[in-house]
Amino acid sequence: MAAASLARAAARFAGEPSRAPAGSTRPRPWRVGTRAPESRRRRATGVRCCGGAGLFGDGALGRGEAEADEGGRFVGWFREAWPYIRGHRGSTFVVVISGEVVAGPHLDGILQDISLLHGLGIKFVLVPGTHVQIDKLLADRGKKANYGGRYRITDSDSLDAAMEAAGRIRLTIEAKLSPGPPMLDLRRHGVNGRWHEISDNVASGNFLGAKRRGVVGGIDYGFTGEVKKIDVSRIKERLDRDSIVVVSNMGYSSSGEVLNCNTYEVATACALAIEADKLICVVDGQIYDEHGRVNRFMSIEEADMLIRTRAKQSETAANYVKVVGEEDISYAHNFPIKEEKEQVWVGRDFVSDYTASFRNGVGFNNGNGLSGEQGFAIGGAERLSRSNGYLSELAAAAYVCHGGVQRVHIIDGTVGGSLLLELFTRDGAGTLIARDMYEGTRTAREEDFSGIRKILRPLEESGVLVQRTDKELLEALKSFIVVERDGSIIACAALFPFFEDKSGEVAAIAVSEECRGQGQGDKLLDYVEKKALSLGLEKIFLLTTRTADWFVRRGFKECSVESIPVKRRKRINLSRGSKYYIKRLQPAEIGHMAANNFALK
Repeated sequence: MAAASLARAAARFAGEPSRAPAGSTRPRPWRVGTRAPESRRRRATGVRCCGGAGLFGDGALGRGEAEADEGGRFVGWFREAWPYIRGHRGSTFVVVISGEVVAGPHLDGILQDISLLHGLGIKFVLVPGTHVQIDKLLADRGKKANYGGRYRITDSDSLDAAMEAAGRIRLTIEAKLSPGPPMLDLRRHGVNGRWHEISDNVASGNFLGAKRRGVVGGIDYGFTGEVKKIDVSRIKERLDRDSIVVVSNMGYSSSGEVLNCNTYEVATACALAIEADKLICVVDGQIYDEHGRVNRFMSIEEADMLIRTRAKQSETAANYVKVVGEEDISYAHNFPIKEEKEQVWVGRDFVSDYTASFRNGVGFNNGNGLSGEQGFAIGGAERLSRSNGYLSELAAAAYVCHGGVQRVHIIDGTVGGSLLLELFTRDGAGTLIARDMYEGTRTAREEDFSGIRKILRPLEESGVLVQRTDKELLEALKSFIVVERDGSIIACAALFPFFEDKSGEVAAIAVSEECRGQGQGDKLLDYVEKKALSLGLEKIFLLTTRTADWFVRRGFKECSVESIPVKRRKRINLSRGSKYYIKRLQPAEIGHMAANNFALK
């Protein structure tokens, strides 16, 4: 049932931004894993929305009590999922489904969840993998699959197998998405002709333009194609008509040839060309840390560093380094640094100046190729053997993030409901790779004084913020965090820790007038919460006179003055009549990465 799937999805909700690592004071090593243990896959499937004594493991519960308990949980999960439902509505996701998942028993569940999410207003472009079926068809016909690096060498036999596999997969996906939700679950709400129209429209076609790869390094790749054009206008037209778009890896050349393109090259081209909100990679395994736990979050710079450490062992990693840049980028300043009782977070610059791009009719990077390649392909012996785990997918994710896609998710399609869990819960079910949501955010410096003063003064004059003298502001400067854009301070906030109470005061959150309404306040507050967690604080509080509603919507609850640390209470200006609000922090599961301890499972 759709409701049951959504209930499973909402089981661990708290908020996507909080997946950013912050709770650990010790860097943890990362490794690119393979398959989750069977017990882990079974555990992740969630609960069933049906009655029954002992459903949640308590044999003492009667049937009525169990149903009431389950009903309450479902209502709670559904309400908690509401921000995600609203937030994702209208977004466009490109989903690449690996050939192993397409050929396995888990495709039906993934497509069912995509249908559910489509019904909630998310637009989908699906790019299914075909290499497993192609290799099987060739083997059945007594032929051998040949690869040159990351690309298939497509002779006439391979082309026939590729066309047959792509056609079968497309028809299978269309058939699985067509029925819509079971009518049995809808009849109790009355017979209505509208129910019979609840099905997914699926659109496919010649959306992909390609050119022959030709002869590279003395290897003739035959009918292997490189992506040259994505028909963005036609894809968006069908998305706007409420269709799920399926883009095959079979491209069409200007001379009328059918060419076999690399699935991940097609997916990355689609994500960049249509400016997707997310790229989701559905694979048959996970990325784990050294404790066997799924790595929930990686920033683009963490992924970049990890990939660079494997450049000598992995062709994909080496190609990524050539594409993005050879610079030896230092990341030490991006990690929490412990100094006595405090830790100081320092902002960062960009990973590099490289920006991935795809131009229709020309290809990747204005047709200049990527270090001799046209797109970010994944394949060949390294991909098939998984000798470097899911490093290939990680490199593709980082590459797409360089092109402007804000979020890439790598999820295990063999885990039941993993797509819903990834999108509707705080910690997700897979690994999130994200462009740094804190770009330009850093600890304030003395030269920022005038910029901070300029932002605070109007709010102090209107009584929204407490007035500070220049001396007081200078003394508090080390506690301020700023957002800098093009050399100007556009937002600021302060965090004053009270270590004896494991709490911190949030103060002076302010955004310049011209930058309001762009989410800078939320970004600052999220950064402050991560910093507070890194300092070992368990809660944050604030005093406000006129902005209570904004903070209540972000999880703060009104409290009494007794909840404020005694040391801070003594300095409260009671004449302002401030209200007191507090928020308990939820520690993240994942710390930062130490690439030198990187290991493979």
